[in-house]
Amino acid sequence: MARDVTDAEPANERGDLVAWFEGGCKAPQDFKVGSEHEKIPFYLADLSPVPYEGERGIGALLEGMRVRLGWDAIEDSGHLIGLYDSVGGGAISLEPGGQFELSGATHADIHALSGELSAHLEAAHAAAAPLGIGFLALGMSPRWTLAQTPRMPKSRYRIMTDYMPKVGTRGLDMMYRTATTQANLDYASEADMVAKLRVGLALQPAMTALFANSPFTDGKPNGLLSARSEVWRHTDAARSGMLPFAFEPGMGFERYVDYALDVPMYFVKRGDVYHDVSGASFRDLLAGRLAQLPGERATISDWANHLSTIFPEVRLKRYLEMRGADVGTAERIVAQSALMVGIYYDSVALDGALELIRRWSAEARQTLRDEAPRLGLQARIAGRSLRDVARDMLALARGGLERRARRDGRGRDEGPYLDALDAIVESGVEPARAWMARYEGPWRGSVDPIYAEARI
Repeated sequence: MARDVTDAEPANERGDLVAWFEGGCKAPQDFKVGSEHEKIPFYLADLSPVPYEGERGIGALLEGMRVRLGWDAIEDSGHLIGLYDSVGGGAISLEPGGQFELSGATHADIHALSGELSAHLEAAHAAAAPLGIGFLALGMSPRWTLAQTPRMPKSRYRIMTDYMPKVGTRGLDMMYRTATTQANLDYASEADMVAKLRVGLALQPAMTALFANSPFTDGKPNGLLSARSEVWRHTDAARSGMLPFAFEPGMGFERYVDYALDVPMYFVKRGDVYHDVSGASFRDLLAGRLAQLPGERATISDWANHLSTIFPEVRLKRYLEMRGADVGTAERIVAQSALMVGIYYDSVALDGALELIRRWSAEARQTLRDEAPRLGLQARIAGRSLRDVARDMLALARGGLERRARRDGRGRDEGPYLDALDAIVESGVEPARAWMARYEGPWRGSVDPIYAEARI
């Protein structure tokens, strides 16, 4: 997340929280799409991690981006920790281990989203080059241990770092050593949200497989295709996972509010101060009885910030976030958004996706999610391989994009942005398997060459 929300409007009761979600509904003609991605900075000279501090650190990199872009500074206790485009709405932020994140603006079509990514990478490379920094596009840092990974000076991350070991075995790995790409999409109504949430959750394992791009940890193979996805299976079950309740009768905004209210809090932000309330209940803040902050009452910003600390495979805010993919090439980052636009923003494709998943039980969906990090496209559900499911998913998306008929200056629709994913399905070789073949072949058992070959 790039910025914490600062809306001080009171949230007095549960109904205010439900209304906040309802406020996200948009007319289909106003639907937009946004993309986020994280990349891992490293020093080109020796492949070492980049600390925040120093003349060639991440703080200096951010400052270089600020000068080039003219975006507003985001600070935390005097440290530059992000940038915000007050005109376009995009932002740059730091993840806990220095992962450099673009939270893009929202766009009417994939053509504009692709252009934004290209412009961002051009600016990032220009700012990084004088510092000797490159960017790695893998779902998990392949060589550095957790102890070797730097820590960024963000108050909310200190609170999370203290809390994570209490609720899972891999939370710190998730924070400091993984990198993802995410597509954000709109909904028209409560019913539309429910349909899209169900499709997104059920199909996230297919996205995990298509984008699986983290087969190395601590300088050697980890036995997985997506170590990032596997790490999430061991990170705070109270705030992650496949949300089986979303498929039950009566699902809607109220049911998600009740789920989120039951997720323990991390912090309450007042002014520039993050108050550690880890483990506390948002219900107590809503009622004005939070023991750590006597008398404080919830605001809309508290609610929005709390929702940003919940990490299911698909997350509901005033839009839906697809969270199942490892970061990879620029083409795959754009393809993720194209895939979901094609399915979500075309009624025929969305109906087809609902039919595709209709007979899958909660147990089958969970088994698929558990197996996808290890088996990738070879995982199975309802007698079919995930490769076949992904092929169907891509066909639905391509049809949806063709019917949308959003064309660029050369008359092309958005369908070609799916080509990178079609190639993976047709070959049956996920990005991670391709890296493993190089590790076992021309790299001769070293992960070091990946820093050149997986640069973005």
